Amino acid sequence: MDKQQSLRKAVINSHSNIQDEARKRAVEYQHSRGKLTARERVELICDKDTFLEFGGLALPSDNNDSAPSFGDALVTGWADIEHKRVIIAVADFTINGGSNGDIGLEKMRRSYMRAIDSGVPMVQLLEGVGHRISEGLDSRLFSPGFDSLALQAQLSGWVPTPVAVLGQSFAAMTLIASMCDFVVVVKGMSYMGIAPPQLVKKAIGENIDAEELGGSDTQAKKNGIADYIVNSEDEASSIIKQYLSYFPANSSLAPPVSEVKAPDPIFAAKLPEIIPADMRYAYDVKKVIKGIIDADSMLEIKADYAKNIVCCLVKIGGRSVGIVANQPNFLAGSLDSPACEKAAHFINLCDSFGIALLFLLDLPGFLVGSEVERSKLARKSARLIYEIALTTVPTYNVVLRKAYGGAYMAMNGGRSFNAELTLAWPTAEFAAMNVETAVDVAFKKQIMSAEDPQQEKQKIVEQTREKLGPIRAAEGFGIDDVILPEQTRKYLVHALKSAPVRRRQTTNTPKTRPVSPI
Repeated sequence: MDKQQSLRKAVINSHSNIQDEARKRAVEYQHSRGKLTARERVELICDKDTFLEFGGLALPSDNNDSAPSFGDALVTGWADIEHKRVIIAVADFTINGGSNGDIGLEKMRRSYMRAIDSGVPMVQLLEGVGHRISEGLDSRLFSPGFDSLALQAQLSGWVPTPVAVLGQSFAAMTLIASMCDFVVVVKGMSYMGIAPPQLVKKAIGENIDAEELGGSDTQAKKNGIADYIVNSEDEASSIIKQYLSYFPANSSLAPPVSEVKAPDPIFAAKLPEIIPADMRYAYDVKKVIKGIIDADSMLEIKADYAKNIVCCLVKIGGRSVGIVANQPNFLAGSLDSPACEKAAHFINLCDSFGIALLFLLDLPGFLVGSEVERSKLARKSARLIYEIALTTVPTYNVVLRKAYGGAYMAMNGGRSFNAELTLAWPTAEFAAMNVETAVDVAFKKQIMSAEDPQQEKQKIVEQTREKLGPIRAAEGFGIDDVILPEQTRKYLVHALKSAPVRRRQTTNTPKTRPVSPI
């Protein structure tokens, strides 16, 4: 064998050694845990034969030759997902528990830089134990820190950054996931948190298992850290693919336009009767949404967190739209701190990537009380208002029923933030507060001095309510029009066709940046 052939064989063997076929024991161990290997995960999410790896031969500085840490626990490369070019980074739990080593962090850094420079989505699949302890206990290695989180901040708002957490991913892995714009977790498999249970026990003496501390239900339903729960790794890959379908490759481009689909005929047919005329009765706003949007185009974000508000990505006339809708089925659609936080983040996400926003309003106002104040609702609601005020994309709003108080403005109501189109259904009612409460306060003396206080109150309520309807609002041009529910999609499709990706921005203040309320 000549030298050239020998060199070629060395290269071929080196690349063969890092494949799953050469690491049967490690693969069997991962499968015994009910999980796919890093390379199987790449194959599952990427288009066939499009993955081009870089850094596969990299080894950590403290590599053990008898058990090589191939790739330093990270598989990175270029790939296509649904014909869209991406950079992908997948943690390899079979190498040092997927921990972050010096070379692995450098590979991650290079992945981020390539996504930034190329303007393509950065997709991550995580499973690991955090920073590698052996390297973290050497000040020479640890003191410089690492700039991967700073690079994630540069990625944010430039390219989509979906992530799937596919196992125990505490500490550094949790920070990485939390810097991403869409977090998918697998029920019974995914765990996130600043520290794992064993470290929590040693630090503060608290006994808590991984599920309660940072399992999928905890992070998606209680904490709102995760955006979407699935039941399998297959589903996680499918949801990331669907998520990417609404977005451009980067924020300098317009969102993709897909084939137009008619709304689901069942929900579309029920639009005229879906809203109860009696304000005391609730309904499911998701049925309204499904009657307006292209069929089967709804991807709800944080569906199990802050259920009093619905945030979802949809298609209307083939165009990507973000919907923020009050949900009367929970807390009557009132705004509390979790709802404001959820909506504010979603508005920021859509605005970053040129996705128009539609607000569907039916809310009695903000929640009140001492517990609400302790939740910092004043600041959280201010953050919602702040994000709406900063939007650069076209916004639209439709008042379905209640439009009460300051919360009406916080939901982009009327002319508050110069919406491109503001409409109302026949069931809409506009007021500074609930009519009965307002009458009790404003007409207390008159009611109490009446022969029949209850009858007097009812008479005043009815007289007042006559001035709160949508036609009167349209007469004062506080809204653009009153339409029938079944006309809503037609108005929106027409408006979206003629709207720019970004609105013309004007400001008279020579500032560098605004100060967020939170």
